[in-house]
Amino acid sequence: MEWCVSMPKVELHAHLNGSIRDSTLLELAKGLGLNGIIDFSQVEHVILKNDRSLAEVFKLFDVIHILTTDHATVTRITKEVVEDFALENVVYVELRTTPKKNDSKGMSKRSYIEAVLEGLRAVSSVDVDFNPHCEELKNLSNPVLPVSGTNDKCNANARKKVFVRLLLSIDRRETTEAAMETVMLALEMRHFGVVGIDLSGNPAVGEWVTFLPALKFAQEQGLYVTLHCGEVPNSREIHDMLDFLPQRIGHACFFQEEHWRKLKSIKIPVELCLTSNIRTLSVPSIDAHHFAKFPLKNLRTRKVNFFHQEKLIPLLKSVHAVVY
Repeated sequence: MEWCVSMPKVELHAHLNGSIRDSTLLELAKGLGLNGIIDFSQVEHVILKNDRSLAEVFKLFDVIHILTTDHATVTRITKEVVEDFALENVVYVELRTTPKKNDSKGMSKRSYIEAVLEGLRAVSSVDVDFNPHCEELKNLSNPVLPVSGTNDKCNANARKKVFVRLLLSIDRRETTEAAMETVMLALEMRHFGVVGIDLSGNPAVGEWVTFLPALKFAQEQGLYVTLHCGEVPNSREIHDMLDFLPQRIGHACFFQEEHWRKLKSIKIPVELCLTSNIRTLSVPSIDAHHFAKFPLKNLRTRKVNFFHQEKLIPLLKSVHAVVY
């Protein structure tokens, strides 16, 4: 077990809101409950439930959105999430988050991302690098997401360092105009570690054509694009997403053989998320997981808190199940 914890790791599919500590969520919920904003008894079980269906996962995300509506909270959770990944010896992490607007709190999409950046600056347990090298900004046509940067903290003492980059997420509930607003914000924030765009959210909501104009514009401007793809059965959308040629896709739980053939021919990397796929019942078991369709090249940690992983045990089980 120790070798797995100590192994340097790269995390490419971390939702900020999906990586918040349970203790923090409960504390925030209790505070809102005391202020009469929510009924704590109605949300406590949603936070603490272990195995959730995909629909229940998005119900929890709805609760989290209610709990994280001010700048100070966004800064706090960002700081804690990076510190938790550092404890698991993650050396490079891409945090994806949907820029949120909340007029009652004076929050714009831009100020939300600025609060995230403030959280990165606030990390004290490790050095955090989130400013890309000039070379990264000059080479935006490179199909591989950048993994290096300059040290933001400039600490004279050698300390553990975590490289952090940001993906701004387009929620499938959003309009074309809102999606374009997120892309424009990502372009403005490239000098602060924003490297790309993610399409995510409830896969049962929204149409691919709604987001396509914004995603095409993002690629034309040199932003990298990763898509949640095949989380639910939708063959037409899967084909359309693969035709778009994103830099990466996530999940691919409901790919048919024709989709796999197409994927392999165009060589798009897949962000596989074993623990969440099993616990959300998207895949019945480790033995049946499509992980076995791919050569064993990279293993990732998958949201250290959201699916209650204890010291990467599911990771070890997946290795045992798939490697013969």
